[in-house]
Amino acid sequence: MRLNLLLPAVKPGQFELPQHCPRDGCQGKRFYPRQEVGKKLVDGTYSNVKAWRYECDSCGCTFRVYPKGVGSQQISHRVLGLAVMLYILGLSYGVVAIVLSALGMGIGKTSVYRAVQAAAKKIPGMKRKELLTGYKTGADVTSVRCKGKWLPLGISVDAVNGWTLSIDALSGEDADELQEWLEPILEAVDADVLVSDDADAFKKVSDETGRAHQVCKSHVGLNTDALVDDLADLIRAGQDRSLEVIGVSAEQALADLVSLKALIHSRQPQEQEELEHMYQRYANARKPSKGKRFDIAYRMRNLFLDRWNLWPRLTFYRTWKDEGGRPKLDGTNNGCERSIGWWVKERYRTMRGYKREESALNVSRLIAHAGNHLSRGLDLATLFA
Repeated sequence: MRLNLLLPAVKPGQFELPQHCPRDGCQGKRFYPRQEVGKKLVDGTYSNVKAWRYECDSCGCTFRVYPKGVGSQQISHRVLGLAVMLYILGLSYGVVAIVLSALGMGIGKTSVYRAVQAAAKKIPGMKRKELLTGYKTGADVTSVRCKGKWLPLGISVDAVNGWTLSIDALSGEDADELQEWLEPILEAVDADVLVSDDADAFKKVSDETGRAHQVCKSHVGLNTDALVDDLADLIRAGQDRSLEVIGVSAEQALADLVSLKALIHSRQPQEQEELEHMYQRYANARKPSKGKRFDIAYRMRNLFLDRWNLWPRLTFYRTWKDEGGRPKLDGTNNGCERSIGWWVKERYRTMRGYKREESALNVSRLIAHAGNHLSRGLDLATLFA
């Protein structure tokens, strides 16, 4: 996990003048300073700071204004930020409290928990149109344990720069559930392309929403290599005679498998016709009767048919280019895989599971939000303001 987290600064002499009255319904904008008051503080540098009491000219309400890095709590924003940082990096709530106490900034485990949850709730909504416009969406699904059960999480990313756009809890992983989750995101970002693994549910979402679809070349390549090697071993064993029934020799079938393996790794759009010709050799293979295992001929038929139909989705990245003629996509779903690995699974591996669905979402979103700010750093002060 690579993160760039910036701790809030505590500046006892720096105040922001109030801009609005905290009382509900009051529109007052003129305030008078009434009294300077002391405030005890849990911080690595300052044990006491000064605050100012102000009075609203409109309603007479009095309220306090604190210096930069200090809020209504007795714990400074710097200590709260450090607690969030240590928790994100893998320590438990209890261990974070122990570490801070050892550093002379003693706060309780409950305060650490509240700080993490409060920071996570300040993360900008990941489906707001003004935040997402112009992205090309990649999507994937993973699961984490929550209260002893598996909780599916849907992750969408910008397929070009890898920024995480949303992390949401899903009630299931079928096509209808994925469409219900993904369609608002695709609409919000005005996406032209959906990038995903080879799951059929994502193909349905792409077709029904009218988006172009790029299937991850790495997933398809690995799966195809495994299937080709498995079928080649069965053909060489010579125990299945189904190829003879459709008039295809073992030598021809092995040659077709070698060609398929080469095509899957070259992935040129014009090679679809070659796949069609290979499929036609096995098109007459009949499906075995119910209860019997699929024979080699029928498995070859299904493999070539699937790759032939998949070819436009597998090679889309070859044809979608920018004004300079350079591909806009790399043909993989690596952005989602990295988002799952770094922002969801990396922290989750140190846990025995989440106790609340809200915590699973909050922590994952918080880490992903920090990851989106890797280049310039996430100022944790923005999460406690």
